[in-house]
Amino acid sequence: MEKNTVTVRGLELSDHSTRICLPVTARTALELDDQLLGLNGIPYDMLEIRADYYEADAVGELEEVRRRLPDVPLLFTFRTKEEGGEKSIAIEEYANLNRRAAKSGFADLIDLEINRGEVLLQDLCEELQTSGIKVVASFHDFDATPRQEELIRILCRMQTLGADVTKAAVMPHTERDVLTLLSAALAMKEQYADRPYIMMSMGRLGGISRLAGTLTGSAVTFASAKAVSAPGQMDARLVSGVLSVL
Repeated sequence: MEKNTVTVRGLELSDHSTRICLPVTARTALELDDQLLGLNGIPYDMLEIRADYYEADAVGELEEVRRRLPDVPLLFTFRTKEEGGEKSIAIEEYANLNRRAAKSGFADLIDLEINRGEVLLQDLCEELQTSGIKVVASFHDFDATPRQEELIRILCRMQTLGADVTKAAVMPHTERDVLTLLSAALAMKEQYADRPYIMMSMGRLGGISRLAGTLTGSAVTFASAKAVSAPGQMDARLVSGVLSVL
């Protein structure tokens, strides 16, 4: 299947190579300064601004990161409590926050959860994309790993709804669960994906999935400089070393 790539600030996302994204999980301006200073010497390609952690205005946080790192691709994410994030948020407030982030001009990509509603996802995709934003549609299951067919169905549905990049992160309980995720990712690469996708199995058991993107086609892996935003994230230096060998 012919695939579209996504390029932000010169960084290409595709199934040909795996990019390293680091989460910024600061709660205060002081923590933000500490985390940004801690990036020195760390290998990474892009940053994820985890707005659900920040106690003040998250768009202000986004602006500060852009001021200090003008050339780094930034993914703005408010991960809801329902999908493993730090806070619950009303649907309209969630939509308006992402609209503000898009209109600010400081973000390159914005994460939108499919479980906030398919109509909302489709409408926000269209709206945010008019601001030049690339949308990462995401699905998370912190309890289990869906069947391979269901994982493929979810990612294909997010393609249909208009996302530029699709993402699924699931929790394994057995080695077979990890293989299910990897097999679904490879099926996306070979048969179903017409745009970049991100797939990972969480926790220690799923660690191999964060290193296997060159095999499965997953465009991005989330690693850590210090702060971890999801179970199983590995040190970025280790991830970079393994990816370069593979």
